[in-house]
Formats: sequence, C-alpha cells, structure tokens
Amino acid sequence: MKTLDEWMREYAVSHCNPINQIIHKICVPLIMFSLLGLMWLIPTPELFSQFKFMNWSSIFGLFCLVFYARLSLKMFFGMLLMIIPMYLAIIYLSLNLPELLLNIMIVIFICSWILQIIGHKIEGKKPSFLKDLSFLLIGPLWVLKSLYNKLGIN
Repeated sequence: MKTLDEWMREYAVSHCNPINQIIHKICVPLIMFSLLGLMWLIPTPELFSQFKFMNWSSIFGLFCLVFYARLSLKMFFGMLLMIIPMYLAIIYLSLNLPELLLNIMIVIFICSWILQIIGHKIEGKKPSFLKDLSFLLIGPLWVLKSLYNKLGIN
C-alpha cells in the first residue's frame, strides 16, 4: 500500500495550477458531501433498520475512515471532523426537507464535477482518478492536508 506522502505527491502532479487548486479545495468536499447524501437515500435492507443511521452512506463513510486511518491517524481525525458536519447536515436535510434532499445532492454533485472538469481543462491534465479510482478517496485528504499546512499542523 502506498504511503500518504506517495499519494499526495502523485495527486499533486495534476493539481499544480492555482485556479484548479481553488476549484478542487471547494468542490472535492462538496462532492464528498453530495455523494454521502446520495448514498443516504439508497434503500436499505430491513436488517439495517435495527441500527439508527445505518445505511449505505454510513457504511461507505466507515470504509473511508478505515482507509484514512491506515494511511495516517492525523488525517483520520481530520477527516472524521470533516465528515461529522456533513452527516449532521444530511440528517438535518433528511428530517426537514426530505422531498428536496435528492435534488439538492444531485445539483451539488453535478455542478461540482463540472467545475472540476473545467479546473482540469485549465490545468491541462487529466484527473488522477482516471489512472486509479483510489484517487477519489485521496482528493479529500489533499484538501485536508492543504488546510493542515495553512494551520501549521505537520
């Protein structure tokens, strides 16, 4: 398995342009949020109903956190702090605007991907995930690492 530094170096190759970086720092978390929201809406087996908030989204979120913990505990805790507000927002929307949740998540997802495609056109390089789908999980870590760098967290 690659180390966190190896993943970051490889991801950074196609994210050098400052405009593309800004787009990704905004859109990667939005894509993650909307993906968690869309997965929240997938019907679940009856077995899941025995556990509050157990659904495909929470299972996927747990899988992501395990992946992040294997790379770095510092990144795991940062991602946990990033994911919790996302889930709180999804729960709030599902309880208060259930009829709009799907539309909200679709709009965020599509608009964010369009912006990222534009960012990669500006960059002149293909998205990393076309080489390896694992980069879809690395994007949020790249955003978090950038935040850590700004905060002086090494």
